[in-house]
This record gives sequence, C-alpha cells and structure tokens, in this order.
Amino acid sequence: MTTETRLRDLLPIALDMTASLTAEDRSRRLVDAVVRALPCDAAVLLRLDGEELVPVAAHGLSTGWTTRRFPLRGHPRLDLICKHEEPTLFPADSPLPDPYDGLIESAPDFHVHACLGCPLRVEGELVGVLTADALQPGAFDRVDTRFLEYLAALAAAAMRTSDLIDALERRAAHQGLVARDLVQEVLERRGGVLLGESDAMQRLRREIDLVAPSDFPVLVTGETGVGKELVVRTIHARSGRAESPLVYVNCAALPESIVESELFGHTKGAFTGADEARPGKFRVADGASLLLDEVGELPLHVQPKLLRALQEGEVQPVGADHPAHVDVRVLAATNRDLEDEVRKGRFRADLLHRLDVYRIHVPPLRERPTDVPMLAGHVADRARRQLGTGPIRIDAAAARELSRRAWPGNVRELENVVTRAVLRAGARVAPGDPVHVGEDDLGEGGEAPRTTGATTSTDAAAISGGNTGVPLRDGVRDYQRARIRQALERAGDNWAAAARALGMDRSNLYHLAKRLGMR
Repeated sequence: MTTETRLRDLLPIALDMTASLTAEDRSRRLVDAVVRALPCDAAVLLRLDGEELVPVAAHGLSTGWTTRRFPLRGHPRLDLICKHEEPTLFPADSPLPDPYDGLIESAPDFHVHACLGCPLRVEGELVGVLTADALQPGAFDRVDTRFLEYLAALAAAAMRTSDLIDALERRAAHQGLVARDLVQEVLERRGGVLLGESDAMQRLRREIDLVAPSDFPVLVTGETGVGKELVVRTIHARSGRAESPLVYVNCAALPESIVESELFGHTKGAFTGADEARPGKFRVADGASLLLDEVGELPLHVQPKLLRALQEGEVQPVGADHPAHVDVRVLAATNRDLEDEVRKGRFRADLLHRLDVYRIHVPPLRERPTDVPMLAGHVADRARRQLGTGPIRIDAAAARELSRRAWPGNVRELENVVTRAVLRAGARVAPGDPVHVGEDDLGEGGEAPRTTGATTSTDAAAISGGNTGVPLRDGVRDYQRARIRQALERAGDNWAAAARALGMDRSNLYHLAKRLGMR
C-alpha cells in the first residue's frame, strides 16, 4: 500500500474535525479510521491526565478497557512514547511489557507482537498518545514514518477539538443551569408567581401562557410598581429560550451619550475613552431574550437602530463598518402611554408597531382589591423569614384597611407598607412569638385616595375641577396633580417628604409627576 493511498485514509479524520459530532463520537471515529489505515488489531486513543494515561476510545480491546488507567511509571512503553517527539516503533522482541497483553479482543490469550505509538502534541504540549498493536510480528515494518507523523498531527488536533467542544458543551450546560437558577431566584425574590385570583389576574396569566412559547416581541405596560418585570421574567421562564439568560437593560438609567454603545456595542477607538471593543446588550443576548425596561425613555436618535434590530435582526456597533446579525427576542416594558408619546413626537410610530406585536397590560392594584389580602399575606410571610419572627397574622381591621387603599405605588407600595407594619408589630413581642399586625401598624394611609367609600365634596371638586362632565381619566389626573401639589406645599417642596406623606416611593412620585407634566 502506497503512502498516497494511506494518506487518503486520513481524510475522514480531517473531515470529522469539522463535523457536528460529540466528543465521544469524534474520538471513536478517530480510532476506527486508524484501524482502517494501519494493519493493526487494536488502536487506542489515550489522554494525558497528570502522570497517567486514560483511555478515551479504543477499537479491538476486550471489555473493561474503559476502567483502566495507565500510570507512566508502571508502563515503560507508554512512558517512552510520551518522551519522544516522533512516533515510536517497538521491535517484536522488545523486552518491555506491552500494556495491552491479553486485552486484544480477537485473541485474548496471545501477547502483542507489534506495537507503535505516536505522542500527540499541540503547540509543543503533550495532550495524549495514540497506540496501534498487532498480533503479527513485523506488521508495521513497512509503515512510512511520515504517514505516522501526519496521523499523529491530525489525531492531536482532533483530540484538542474534542476537548474544546466538550468544554464548551459543559459550559453551555452550566450556563443554562445558571440562567434558569438566576431567573428562578428573581422570581422567588419578587414573589415567585403572579399572585391573585381576581378576574384581571386570571386574564393576565392566560395571556402569558398564550404568548410565552412564541418568539414574538411583547410589550408589557402598566403603572410603576405593578410588577411588569416579574411578568417579563415569567414570560421568559416559560419560553423556548428559558435556558438562556434574560439580559436586562434599564433604558431610563442610561445616559444619552452612551445609550447607543450600551445597546449595540462599539469598536476599539470608536470614540474617546473606547479603549477596548464592547459587544453591547443585543449581542450579549444573541440566542436569548432582552428586556428593555422603561423603553419609552429611549432617546429619538437611537430608536431607528432599535427598529432595524427588530426588523432585520441586525445591529451595527459604533465605529463598525458592517452590521452583525443577532437572534434576540425583545421583551419591552413601560409605564408610559406610548401612543401619546408618538403623538407628541417623542416616540417613533413604526418602532411602537414593531414592539407592540403582542401587548400585555398589567392591571394596577386598585383594580383588583380582592387580591390585596393574598398579596399582603405573602409579603408578611417573606418578612417573617427575613426578620426571623414568629407566625404573622394580619387582623381583620388591618386587612380591610389594606383593601380600601388605592395604592398609587401598586404592589411595590403594598410591600413597603406591610413590611414596615410587620417590623413595628414584631418589636412588641419576644423573638419567636406570634406577631399580630393591627390597623395602627399600617401607618398613615389618609394621603392616598380610597377605592371604596363616599367621596367628599372636596375630593369631587379636585377630581372634576368643578366640571362633572370631564372624562374619568382626565379627572383622575387632575386629582393626582392636586394631591401632589398639596403634599409638596405641606412638605415645603421636599419631594422625599411629600412621597412619604402620599405613601409612595420617591422614585414612583418622580415618575408620576413627570407623567402628569409636573416636572
């Protein structure tokens, strides 16, 4: 057999290096190709592990070879192969014991008579050994040394490729577990599931179940504090991308000067301070999902690039000459009225249409007062675990008070009120004793309008502005403006104090005032 003929036997090994195979399959096919190329009865691929060689794949060995390990100190032939730079061919009368004596499947009672070994090196580093053995003496006498060198080079590259792919597969599996754990952790930390049995919450869950398995963009709308991010994370957790990360971007927190770089990346030297290239959130989320929180805050100059990313799946980093293709599912959230933003020229209509393939509106807490007791109980139980108190009971008067409040800060405000109430009530009892939360523990609630009960003439005047024919939505906004102005006057224009008086977080008050045109 000519060298050229044997070289053709190496082609399957080279082709397998580019094939979509597992590390195990690639190693098995490698030793099968060696047996076809060489006149041998057995071939073994071994990986170097410290001072031992560990079989990775074998052809022609009897069962049980997979559990064997070969310390170099106890196997002089293997030790010699590792020490040489070129392939080693042992003479038939070599006094050195052969590690495969009695292991050849076709003749278990015979000793090996012909043995050769190739050290597998990648960039000078020994990664393993390839051996071939034959029962017939002199079987390898006519094998060209150059052919063995080619074989060893390909085998070393194949082993390194298999190791890299195996490492990537393990890393991908690990990242998938990490991603699921991170999503689950956030879900648990923020309530775990969407609590509530009201009609509004049941509709919300049905919509999530409907759209989650698809790859459609979803626009989640609702007031501050209703749980929009929790809805998005629930959609992601039930999607086909659940094993990939959910990449988060708070558009409201991005300075206008870096928002394009943050979303789409930049090349090294693209601008002053760009000392290294940055991929951007879209490329980080390639193959996964991207949450654009507060998407209504995006500046106009960035919106065309976001539109292109949604339409074409292309992003172009700042300073790059060519776009990059990405596969990203965009899940956006906002507390703004984007239709109103479009009318005012602050948001592109075509971008809204692309984001709004499927819209989910998260209802405010005042529209589902029957869910308040369940939510309050859940928050109280979480506070119990955090504070280490005994069992917590919210009495009937406190529960009624919670259900009556309008909760302008929604679930987030409810969480703050209940947690503070548990802290106050827990201070009155010994550690571990039952905690009873009463109405007085809830603090001032009078600054927030009630969802039920009679409306005073002052309230009616504030809501309607003296005109009972105004639309309800406009009347509510007038009322909110009036209450905020009143709170600010009483607090001496201190927004933090006004927020406390209104039973709101300061950030929520800022956002509400901005939405009402007061900032």
